[in-house]
Amino acid sequence: MRHADIEGASETPCHDASQERKAPRIFYRLAQVKDGADQAEVFHHAVMQGAMGYYDQEAREAWAAVLPRDGSAWVARQALYTTLVASCDGRCVGFLELDLRHDRVESLYVWPSLARRGIGSTLLVHAERLLVERGAGRVDIAASLVLADGLENRGWRRVREEWVERGGQQLRRRILEKSLVAVET
Repeated sequence: MRHADIEGASETPCHDASQERKAPRIFYRLAQVKDGADQAEVFHHAVMQGAMGYYDQEAREAWAAVLPRDGSAWVARQALYTTLVASCDGRCVGFLELDLRHDRVESLYVWPSLARRGIGSTLLVHAERLLVERGAGRVDIAASLVLADGLENRGWRRVREEWVERGGQQLRRRILEKSLVAVET
């Protein structure tokens, strides 16, 4: 996928337009090395704040400790996964890691104060389009409880529920899948 394939393909106001004269826009693009540090922060805050109503403090701390709060770990993951970024004012505010070999969304995180504004959904649309272009017929995700209900409401099918161990803590998640169909545009 070329950088231009998704950059600016869709945009969303980053802040409430009533708060500013001209609201910044969110642009969708492939991740760059400079996004690594922001990805680390998005991940940390999405887990520690965004998952607060779904997992207790100990579980969130164990989950957040899975990856160091260091941009270099996320840059290394960019080499493993096709990483799509939602960018606002030049900063990564959400991202999706796509495992193209296994037709799987590896991760999806959005800055907590920007959650439920369509950023994750738009990242998923871009990921699904990439998979369809590669001939995939379905996609799956191991979704946290933060994402699972919303995905199921958007056509994802629950395959099973499972528990995963993170730092001695058991976290519940759902394995979901979605059939992909090519749509003419």
